[in-house]
Amino acid sequence: MFTQVLHFAPYLKSVIWGGERIAPFKGIATDQTCIGESWEISAVPGHVSTVDRGPLKGKSLSELINEHGAELVGEKIYRKFGENFPLLIKLIDARDDLSVQVHPDDNLAQKRHSCPGKTEMWHIIDTAPDAKIYVGLKEEITPGDYERRVADNSIMDVIAAYDSAPGDTFFLPAGRIHAIGAGNLLAEIQETSDITYRIYDYDRRDKDGNPRQLHTAEARDAIDYTVHPDYRSSTEGSLLADCDYFVVNNIKPDGNIVILPHTRDSFTIVMCLDGEAEITCSTDEANPERQTLRIKQGETLLFPATLHLITATGKCNLLSVQA
Repeated sequence: MFTQVLHFAPYLKSVIWGGERIAPFKGIATDQTCIGESWEISAVPGHVSTVDRGPLKGKSLSELINEHGAELVGEKIYRKFGENFPLLIKLIDARDDLSVQVHPDDNLAQKRHSCPGKTEMWHIIDTAPDAKIYVGLKEEITPGDYERRVADNSIMDVIAAYDSAPGDTFFLPAGRIHAIGAGNLLAEIQETSDITYRIYDYDRRDKDGNPRQLHTAEARDAIDYTVHPDYRSSTEGSLLADCDYFVVNNIKPDGNIVILPHTRDSFTIVMCLDGEAEITCSTDEANPERQTLRIKQGETLLFPATLHLITATGKCNLLSVQA
């Protein structure tokens, strides 16, 4: 039975809007600058995560799924996705505003790109003063209105803006317009997809003085034009999100032993956003062969589906993710 807990080497991505907080948050010494993203667990072609510690060091996530199948990811997930891991887990640090974007749903993405769409969520870890999140429409517009507002640079006038704070959560189903504002450090959980339609980029120019490419026509048919009264997630207890693609809980043991929810036939991902925890895991309550390990701020661990009982103790802030 496969019961190995996995830690992967992060893919640190430098971008024009990236900041300098991810490396110190993760305790990484690097000369790399403008790190906007850390891909903690990825199966995106070209950036498949590789184990960086323990007896399986050097193994890729795809290799491990091929070798261990449902024991690693869960029966239902393995039948549906095979060796394709279904989630992409990131940390994002925005020194500057990101472009306004939208992602196609699964049907449109399959039709256009032969890949899944992208439903995602953000959980805010830290913010600079006056940091904002832009998400959803605050008034009704038509597809024609949308194209006109992009052309005359007034699209931001109809997008809802929120002052962001640590602990805020925003759920972003495919089709919902969104942008991360400057000053946000956050965790992002999403479908394994790298398809993004850029709607608006504040008329910024690249290093050669050219405007960045927009996907105005592609986005027109991908946008959900429904207006909602509030786009900040209203959470009950530890549950932050529960959709067809993932369920996410926020766990804060505060020194006590807490059992992490295990609601699906799925692997479990644990991200440590603050502090440090001792994690104990086993296949079931009757199994005396339990593993004990530690997780600290900035680390992300993947627990195989065989480990049904996972407990945490310590003063910490964790995200627990299942597909």
